[in-house]
Amino acid sequence: MNRRNRIFAGILLAYLAGVALLMWRLVDDIAPRYRESAEDSMVETAQLLATLLEPSATAAGPNVQAFAQTFAALRARRFEADIYGVKKRRVELRATVVDGQGHVLFNSLGRSLGADFSRWRDVRLALAGQYGARTTRESDDDPLSAVMYVSVPVFYQDRIVGAVTVGKPVTSLGQFMQGAQHKTLLAGITAAIAALILMLILSLWLVIPSGLVADYLRRVRMQRSWDLRGLWRHLGEMTSTAYKDVRDALEGRSFAADYAQTLTHELKSPLSAIRGAADLLHEPMAEADRRRFLDNIERETQRIHELVDRMMQLAALESRRLLESPEPVQIAPLLEELATSATAAGAARGITIELEVAGPAQVLGDPLLLKQAVGNLLANALDFSPSHTAIELRLDLSPGSVSIGVRDHGPGIPHFAGDKVFEKFFSLTRPNSSRKSTGLGLTFVREIAHLHYGRAAIRNHDEGGAIATLTLPRVRTAP
Repeated sequence: MNRRNRIFAGILLAYLAGVALLMWRLVDDIAPRYRESAEDSMVETAQLLATLLEPSATAAGPNVQAFAQTFAALRARRFEADIYGVKKRRVELRATVVDGQGHVLFNSLGRSLGADFSRWRDVRLALAGQYGARTTRESDDDPLSAVMYVSVPVFYQDRIVGAVTVGKPVTSLGQFMQGAQHKTLLAGITAAIAALILMLILSLWLVIPSGLVADYLRRVRMQRSWDLRGLWRHLGEMTSTAYKDVRDALEGRSFAADYAQTLTHELKSPLSAIRGAADLLHEPMAEADRRRFLDNIERETQRIHELVDRMMQLAALESRRLLESPEPVQIAPLLEELATSATAAGAARGITIELEVAGPAQVLGDPLLLKQAVGNLLANALDFSPSHTAIELRLDLSPGSVSIGVRDHGPGIPHFAGDKVFEKFFSLTRPNSSRKSTGLGLTFVREIAHLHYGRAAIRNHDEGGAIATLTLPRVRTAP
């Protein structure tokens, strides 16, 4: 991963970490907010119960007889309430009434009658005329057993004669809190994904050539039947091409500067050979030696000419991101034409071309570029084929692609060269001439394959020699 990609990955991770931290804070803050809301309602409920107790209160304390009957009837009620998807069927509210010294006169659960509750914070504060609240676990080992309590004083002739406490189990709020947390998480994740998609769409919209979209739509229209896998593959290929445009734009890549530097490096060797031969020609020498040096100059000059031509073609090809006017190309006739030309080229060494076509197939592309690509593979195979052997040219078909294979019976690819054969200027010595090519032929094939949303590969064949394959998306025709 280069530095620019590492920076991008770092920014993306920082963004995701920031979103995760924000979501964690929001989700973690939901429970306290729900408890605050519940406490607000509990305060009002406690004040209501205190108001109901005060008319029957005496100097000795609240009269809880009628209150107990009312509360028992309340706890016995059964109902059906749908609160935003949460079903509620019974009253979970708890109540406790104490006298002026904090002794329990009534408890809705029937517990602790006569017990001294004055030590509890909420009761102590209520008996002192202040607002009292607490949250206490009924079981020290179970955090879900916590109960929220709110206490308010009960008055008789402006004197505090007792207190009423309202209790609410935290578990009764749990379903609402969990639902809110899940919804918040879902909303946050959806918003983060939507933001990333929007960033991607904006990035592509800013840099993607309109021709890429037109090319994709043209490919969709060429499909005679709906092939979802093919459409997704084309979309992925278009996105990959757009990413290259983004990368090139961000890096400020200059094809002219890139190729000028590369070409200068490759021209040093033939120019040095020409200069050395020219210097020697100024010296007296035999006619045979003079002829040999002149031949060397002519050979190196031709090499420079081929190198410059190839570089210009490759530069023009790599600067293109899409085919301007792709058309349906029948592969079988194209291979037959190339096989005929290659047979003529290999006739002097007794090399034949064996063509095997699995059936008719059609691709969308540029017929001239496809001829050049397959022609380069055949020329490469001719260079490495021993005399009086055959080159196998095959067309294999699959539901979504066509595969053109060119196999020779030469020495194969050395182990060290396996990953380099498609690199610019990498060339192996030809066994028949002991010379190297420009090293741009296979690079040219690879660029043509990418331009046609295909791929090029070369490997050693299991039975000897090398096999190069050009795989292209297949255009389905109507049955």
